[in-house]
Amino acid sequence: MNNQSLAERLKYYRKSQGFSQEELSNKTNVTVRTIQRIEKAEVNPHLNTIKLLAVALNILVSELLPLQNPKEETIKKKWLLLLHATPLLGIFIPLSNVLLPLFIWIHKREDNTIYNKHGVKVINFQITVLLLAILAFTCLLTIEKWGFIIFITTLPICIAVVIFNIIYVLQKEKCYYPLSIPFLKFKQVGSILLLTMLAFSSCTTNDKQDIKRINGSTISKDSITQRINQLISDADVTGLSVSVFNNNKVVYQKAFGYKDADTKDTLSINSIFYGASLSKAVFAVLVIQLSEEGKIDLDVPLQNYLDKPLPEYSFNRSFRGYKDLEGDDRYEKITARMCLSHTAGFPNWRFLTKSGFDINGKLYFQFEPGTRYSYSGEGFSFLQFVVEKITGKRLEEIAQERIFQPLGMDRTSYIYVLKERFENQYAFGHDKDQKIIPFDQADEAGAAGSLGTTLADYSKFIESVLKQQSLNKVLLDKIFTQQVNITSKQQFGPNALVDTKENLGINLGYGLGWGLLESPYGFGAFKEGHAEGFQHYSILFPETGIGVVIMSNSDNAESIFKELLEYTIADIYTPWEWENYIPHRK
Repeated sequence: MNNQSLAERLKYYRKSQGFSQEELSNKTNVTVRTIQRIEKAEVNPHLNTIKLLAVALNILVSELLPLQNPKEETIKKKWLLLLHATPLLGIFIPLSNVLLPLFIWIHKREDNTIYNKHGVKVINFQITVLLLAILAFTCLLTIEKWGFIIFITTLPICIAVVIFNIIYVLQKEKCYYPLSIPFLKFKQVGSILLLTMLAFSSCTTNDKQDIKRINGSTISKDSITQRINQLISDADVTGLSVSVFNNNKVVYQKAFGYKDADTKDTLSINSIFYGASLSKAVFAVLVIQLSEEGKIDLDVPLQNYLDKPLPEYSFNRSFRGYKDLEGDDRYEKITARMCLSHTAGFPNWRFLTKSGFDINGKLYFQFEPGTRYSYSGEGFSFLQFVVEKITGKRLEEIAQERIFQPLGMDRTSYIYVLKERFENQYAFGHDKDQKIIPFDQADEAGAAGSLGTTLADYSKFIESVLKQQSLNKVLLDKIFTQQVNITSKQQFGPNALVDTKENLGINLGYGLGWGLLESPYGFGAFKEGHAEGFQHYSILFPETGIGVVIMSNSDNAESIFKELLEYTIADIYTPWEWENYIPHRK
């Protein structure tokens, strides 16, 4: 369905019920600006936004956004098949004939009216089947001859009805369940029944339903899901995926929104993001491993590992070389520790000049190496160059051998958008107006920011750090030992070299590849990722086993990071002003 059709429908239903745009905004918490843009057909809104509007207008979602996309029709049939077929598992697992379709119905009934209609019929029939089974068993025990016949014929007849409806729904998208008792039509009985079923289905996992936050409080998974849905709707975030860790393992992992706003292709935890500077956290682990093996010393100048002066090396692309440093011997002082802690003295990137982007920008020193913090991708690129010289291997090969393959990160690579088998699984970046940003394909591995990864894969890496699977305690201590205090007012921009005391309370600093802060619940280790159309953040509190990873393909995502961190794990310590994570409501 195109934007114009949705715009006309929303405008029609809003006016027919006498709502102004402001009144509808107040009823839904969808901003007036968003409603205006939808009615002007300027945006493709989230399904969550459409749901909020539909509820406020007292209409079905399908009345605003009927399914017309062939892909969505295929998905619809798959969900209908699940609704009607999963009860067959009740033959092997007691009560699953009711609980499984009940679970599907609860989660899908608001997406389309057909899910609601079919779900009600399936559940009513399956509850009736349970009662018939009890009755048949009673007959077996109390009625001679006929009791046995009733008992052995009940189950086959019920299975035959289910199989008939599986075929019927695939052919006609219709169903017919005879003799069903309409439990769900009686609101009071239905509500009691649903609550009873849900209580039974969760009785063995109640202790796993709530997520523990760093301050000792807990929060339900459903509550997190609802809050995220509201946040991404309010802030026009195209797609967002989140993992939360408790006891050093993932306890919540979910994707929201779209990987492509134009086609409305749904984002999943296996959608591949451009990881940007999340690359640096992985590279830091590699370097520390090499240092423990004696292949590189963190405090030996990197020039010592080269067979000729750094400026004399030739590169295929001049902007990757170091000829600009000729005559300035300060590069001879730079160590791996300085590169990993962002104290090498280089700017972030040579092509990010004061006057804007300049591919011919010159590499230079902002300050004496080792004297202060200033975030630098150039420092990581220099260290990568030396590591590849030392090992005789390219970064991608090293990372696959040491990190990606051992952890089962089979959708992760330092060469972003390259593998053909993942061609349709990439998440497009989106600007603040939710317009797609074309892929900027990485043609070679870059330790500072070429990573392509998924939420599921990157969460495996984070989990391994928390569990110390890829790091022993000695290595972990090295990475998470503060190397430098951070006194800058902001991480980037004009205030990056302006000093302040604003973050003394959390002892903001940097370790090796990770930022560090202090809280009453132990230290926090964080790493961001930021590029055009992609915004990510991760923070771990290793002493509690709690952490969170946030990955998004939207330029609006950072505006909800502050609230998202506070809500999911009670992290009120991330320096959001220093990170420039300005909340969207301010």
